[in-house]
Amino acid sequence: MPTTNLNAFERRLLNDFQQDMPLSPTPYADMAARLGVSEAEVLEALASLREEGVISRVGPVLAINRVGASTLAAMAVPEPRLEAVARLVSAHPAVNHNYEREHRFNLWFVATAPGEAELAQVITELERATGLDALVLPMLQDYHIDLGFELQWN
Repeated sequence: MPTTNLNAFERRLLNDFQQDMPLSPTPYADMAARLGVSEAEVLEALASLREEGVISRVGPVLAINRVGASTLAAMAVPEPRLEAVARLVSAHPAVNHNYEREHRFNLWFVATAPGEAELAQVITELERATGLDALVLPMLQDYHIDLGFELQWN
């Protein structure tokens, strides 16, 4: 679904809840109240947006190194295999996102796990599944980058 086909409700849902998702036992009901719709409408819209590939997930961004382990990793993927490898990497439950870069190492991803040993196992699993080595780039210093921004609609 191209983002130009999103209705006003979907656009507001995406824009308004990039940050500050309600921290309560009923976050979707709280979101619905702020948007003037039902909780079912919020849940249906999020499911549809996910199914259409507009969003990949809804959930918190945690300081994982305080409760587990994480790393940035990169793979040098032959161009003809890039989409297939990206899908495979994204399908792993420990990977929260990946992206293409214009570099020899053209597929970058972030993996998380409960601890360092489990994280090493995740990387090993991805290397075996793809047949490619991963360049592991652990975080040496923590920087907070606010990724929320006003979405622009054409």
